[in-house]
Amino acid sequence: MFDCGEGTQQQMMKAKTGMMNLTSIFITHYHGDHFLGIPGLIQTMSFQGRTEPLHIYGPRWIHELVNVLIGLGYYKLTFKIEDHELKPSDVVENPEYTIRTIKTDHGVPSLGYVLEEKPLLGRFNRERAIELGIPPGPLFSKLHSGETVFVAGKEIKPEQVVGPTRPGRKIVYTGDTRPCDAVIKAAKNANLLIHDGTLSDDLQDWAVESGHSTAKEAATVASKADVKELVLVHISSRYSEDPTPLLKEAKPIFKNTSIAKEFMEIVIPYPK
Repeated sequence: MFDCGEGTQQQMMKAKTGMMNLTSIFITHYHGDHFLGIPGLIQTMSFQGRTEPLHIYGPRWIHELVNVLIGLGYYKLTFKIEDHELKPSDVVENPEYTIRTIKTDHGVPSLGYVLEEKPLLGRFNRERAIELGIPPGPLFSKLHSGETVFVAGKEIKPEQVVGPTRPGRKIVYTGDTRPCDAVIKAAKNANLLIHDGTLSDDLQDWAVESGHSTAKEAATVASKADVKELVLVHISSRYSEDPTPLLKEAKPIFKNTSIAKEFMEIVIPYPK
């Protein structure tokens, strides 16, 4: 999970995501709308008997914040919370993907996050494998995972039936930020950029003062980074009835722009 604002557990219940399988929370910065959902969430997990640890990552002072959050409320915590302080360019490894931090510009200690899949296996050429006399079944899986196999005394190597590895998918989440070169560089060729688009261009002075981006600025970042899709987040409540002005400013610069909505799902296809 990236950021955990007020009402997070209620939204999780509506979306039926479950809470017990949540392993990690990555916080971009310590303004309340990005972390105040944590106390209620961890208390509910504790009431439900969670025993697996929960990892909370964030910029400088994450240890102090976690101690405060744990102390809010009268309850007995049934699981351990591990806090991890991150700085720009740190990498959190997972067997299937990495999460890398990027420096953002919000006037307080803040981070953005790049979630990138590790290289994917190349495509398996089933027809070629059959031509080589390999029967469909377990040998297909061995070859696809990089093992050499023998059929009727003949050696068959993975590169004979498996194409080159493919780059994994890449998602960038900025949190609250002004446009900055670090984000443009980190988001290069990303499948999805989730960027602060708080205000319209007529309020750019306020965006600068408050450390946010306009929709037009976010679209410019997306265009410079050559991403495939842009989703605007942290939209000011002044546009809650009609966000059209933001899209009108962003789309001429970056066509594939949308505004985040409650329970929005985005499918990112595997590379061909």
